[in-house]
Amino acid sequence: MQDSETRTAREEWGSRFGFLMAMVGAMVGAGNIWRMPFTTGQNGGGAFLIAYILLLYVVAVPGLMAETMIGRYTNRGVIGAFNQILESKRARGLGLVVLIVNVAVMSYYAPIIGWALYYAGHSLLATFTQPGFQPQAFWESFISNPALVIGLHTVTMASIAGVLLFGIRRGIERVVKWMIPLLVFALVAVGVRGVTLSGGMEGVAFAFTPDWTYLTRGSTWVAALSQALFSTGLGWGIALTYGSYLGRYDDVPLGGGMFTAIGNTSVGLLAVFATFPIVFAFGIEPTAGSNLLFISLAEVFPELPGGALWAVLFFVSFFFATFSSGLGITEVGVTTVSEETRLSRTGSVLAVCGIIWLLGLPSAYSSSFLGQMDFMFGSFGLPLSTLAIIALVAWKLGPERARVIDLNRNAGIYVGRWWNPVVKYVIPAVVVFILGYGVVTSIGTENQTLMILGIGLMIALVVVSTTVMSVVGDVSSGSPEPTSEGGN
Repeated sequence: MQDSETRTAREEWGSRFGFLMAMVGAMVGAGNIWRMPFTTGQNGGGAFLIAYILLLYVVAVPGLMAETMIGRYTNRGVIGAFNQILESKRARGLGLVVLIVNVAVMSYYAPIIGWALYYAGHSLLATFTQPGFQPQAFWESFISNPALVIGLHTVTMASIAGVLLFGIRRGIERVVKWMIPLLVFALVAVGVRGVTLSGGMEGVAFAFTPDWTYLTRGSTWVAALSQALFSTGLGWGIALTYGSYLGRYDDVPLGGGMFTAIGNTSVGLLAVFATFPIVFAFGIEPTAGSNLLFISLAEVFPELPGGALWAVLFFVSFFFATFSSGLGITEVGVTTVSEETRLSRTGSVLAVCGIIWLLGLPSAYSSSFLGQMDFMFGSFGLPLSTLAIIALVAWKLGPERARVIDLNRNAGIYVGRWWNPVVKYVIPAVVVFILGYGVVTSIGTENQTLMILGIGLMIALVVVSTTVMSVVGDVSSGSPEPTSEGGN
């Protein structure tokens, strides 16, 4: 699949700060700004945060270290990494599974970025503070306009393509180095404004004072586990891909694990800090679910002194979070296609973004279809992808070998032998548990049919991918030459 033409040396991150911002930007998205506040509200506030932080550092950080390490070790994208480690051509199909799941997730995530763009744009037009503004009617009018939503989906993918055309250092790194600090500043500003409101401190108390009874509930731990695992993007191929652009002297445990987790946690807590004071100050139900951001919070800005400014800070920061995640998710496909085909980076960007745009049209057209895609790929596709990547490190390369030959190389934080059983047993067991929990809790509900369809789809995906790679895998396995970068 690889061409034999001479290619320039593989691009690397320009600075450690740029890599960290890219990792944080990729991991911090709708899961943190949108999902974490209402999930926190539904699961006991501070009790949920304790469970979340505990599981984040016990499970997600070691997993991120493993995924980033395998990227740097192989210096390849997802399919290239599987090809380099596995002897079995059929087993290499698991890399194709990761790629397809990644593209499928981005196909319905892109319309959500378009929603964020729409609200950010209207915040700049001061729409939310106009007299007579009705947030429910505004949302319904927007989401029921297919031409508008599809148009924003198109703008989103065109914008992402525009950034990715410039490559890693001059594209992604240059954008996230100013976008993520602005996101943090905006959330801090909104949070500080919230706690100065009458009743705002009650929201802080709710979010950060644990109700210990929730820690005795299994549902709290499952929700925290899902949030910790999936808000970090573990197993999506992003850490693997970004790690493949690290230099040999970079620090994987510190950069790919600890700082990414700290950044992810910090922004998630900032989102809670920015949301709950306003929620309590205006008497909004903290368990309002997904409507909390687009409807409930939009309702309070007209009531806030200087509401137009706070609306701009809040919705623009939400757009930044989703857009930087979109860059990371899409880059997984771009890197892989540019390595495994004869396409240049420019051709790969256009091809991957074009495919995602096309596949995303049904989700852009119908939010109901988007929800179904999210249920199937979020509940079953992403755990499958996570299992594939962790198994590559833990069960094929071997955690001890991975730890000695790459993970601890030039590391400021020494990773001990405790890491081996966590990666080999704990993370797979946790992911399987989440998969099983999703199946059991779907039985007898309106999601039962979708659950069966999702499992069937994943089985078919594995069968087709392994069959395809058993045919073509040997072609790509002998072509480890680095790819060109830099937006050529």
